[in-house]
Amino acid sequence: MANNPGAKKAIRKIAARTEVNKSRRTRVRTFLRKFQEAVAGGDAAAAKGAFVEAQSELMRAVTKGVVHKNTGARKVSRLHAQLKKMSAA
Repeated sequence: MANNPGAKKAIRKIAARTEVNKSRRTRVRTFLRKFQEAVAGGDAAAAKGAFVEAQSELMRAVTKGVVHKNTGARKVSRLHAQLKKMSAA
């Protein structure tokens, strides 16, 4: 239990930051889901647009510290591979 004012403030800050990060993580997942749905639908143009949005959102999460840099790069790489595979077929 926090006893001094600094520790109590830290708890408040952590709670606020957790809410913001949770929101950002949810937003990233939404864009990833939209991309997967576009790929499943077989629409290459929609998938390309969804990929650009998902990539942008993932990299924003990286800069905000919600996702690690390598994790973001790995996810974007895998999305791009899916898009390339779909375009080739």
